[in-house]
Amino acid sequence: MTAQFSCIEIEGSNRNNILTVRLSGKLTKEDYELFVPELERMMKAQGKIRMLVELVDFHGWTTAAAWEDTKFGLRHFSDIERIALIGDTAWEKGMALLCKPFTMAKVKYFDSNQMAAAKTWIMEGA
Repeated sequence: MTAQFSCIEIEGSNRNNILTVRLSGKLTKEDYELFVPELERMMKAQGKIRMLVELVDFHGWTTAAAWEDTKFGLRHFSDIERIALIGDTAWEKGMALLCKPFTMAKVKYFDSNQMAAAKTWIMEGA
């Protein structure tokens, strides 16, 4: 199943409980208000999940969106097993370290040319 929002695309797979999330542009609080219920619905249906997060021309968050992201992370602290972040800038690589205190998930960063490695890693042990 795929859900598309202004800066976000979510694709769910029942195989290995993997959600692929593509983020682009700058996320707003309104984006979170639209996509979080869909993401939580998928999480409820699939149980503990793994997320493959692809950052494409991503410009970060507004302050309000960053707060929504923090609340989401705290609410689902133990609901995510693994997060593979795929991007192409140094600050995106830093996001892998930044999000670790907000989740029990294993988090790993991959450069955009390492998509195959990210997909292999996200499925390990599933």
